[in-house]
Amino acid sequence: MRTTKMNKLTVVQRRKERKKMLIGYAFIFPVIIGLVVFSAIPFLYSLFLAFTDYNGLRTPVWVGIQNFKDMFLEDDKFWISLRVTFKFALVQVPLKLGFALLVAMLLSKATKGIGFYRVAFYVPSVLGGSVAVAMTWKILWGGDGPVNSLLNVLGFESVNFLKDTRTALYVLILLGVWQFGSSMLIFLAGIKDIPQIYYEAAIMDGAGSWQRFIKITLPMLTPCIFFNLINGIIGSLQAFNSAYLVTNGGPLNSTLYYGLNVYNQAFQYSKFGYASAMAWFMLLIIVALTALVFRSSSGWVYYQSEQE
Repeated sequence: MRTTKMNKLTVVQRRKERKKMLIGYAFIFPVIIGLVVFSAIPFLYSLFLAFTDYNGLRTPVWVGIQNFKDMFLEDDKFWISLRVTFKFALVQVPLKLGFALLVAMLLSKATKGIGFYRVAFYVPSVLGGSVAVAMTWKILWGGDGPVNSLLNVLGFESVNFLKDTRTALYVLILLGVWQFGSSMLIFLAGIKDIPQIYYEAAIMDGAGSWQRFIKITLPMLTPCIFFNLINGIIGSLQAFNSAYLVTNGGPLNSTLYYGLNVYNQAFQYSKFGYASAMAWFMLLIIVALTALVFRSSSGWVYYQSEQE
């Protein structure tokens, strides 16, 4: 009798567990469908299109690696956009990380109204990708914008920053650096997580502020630096909005981001197959650079748990 009751209880428990699983699957089913329909299928289809000639209207025609041959051997804009994007990334990523770390250090101090300042510095990251902010940036740095008005007041001549090939890209870099809020919050959390006992011991040993920063803060923040560096590299190589909205790739292709070039190839020239090939090539670059940073992390990223 006892065995029969136990078997019945086991069956009931299994039914309850199965019911819970079905409910769980019912909740995640829309997400799975969304991932498959809007991510997995387009991802694989773009790989197929990379080896075809397709203008968006007629049936794709298989051309093998011809798109990649044209990309490397025939298309000057491909190399221009690649160079512009790498220049943008090499300048913007270190500046953004450095500025985010500086502000995080300042905001880590317990001062009056610190909560307001943290929110104020984070807001640009929320608004930075919007059309309104891009248009504001365009007006700000335009020929008759506030920046030139300030220069005139100081006795300098006006400079049309967005029409000068020497300055246009740096204006977009400043817009990217201005959106440092997310990196700042990560650095701020990392700073708060550093045990104060390390600083107290360093002070007792006579270490100054700079020595404490170099010997304690910076090593302890290397996981945060690593995380922000990976995000910065990926984000900068995929940059699109600022160039499209502020300069549209000009002047003379000096701000032609790779992502903007892909967009133009697809929607301006109706070369969807070629654009897919370009997109996949950038994916390979991002994967390679990310793998390189991960490979190097063992030599410079410090994890406190490894020492405990």
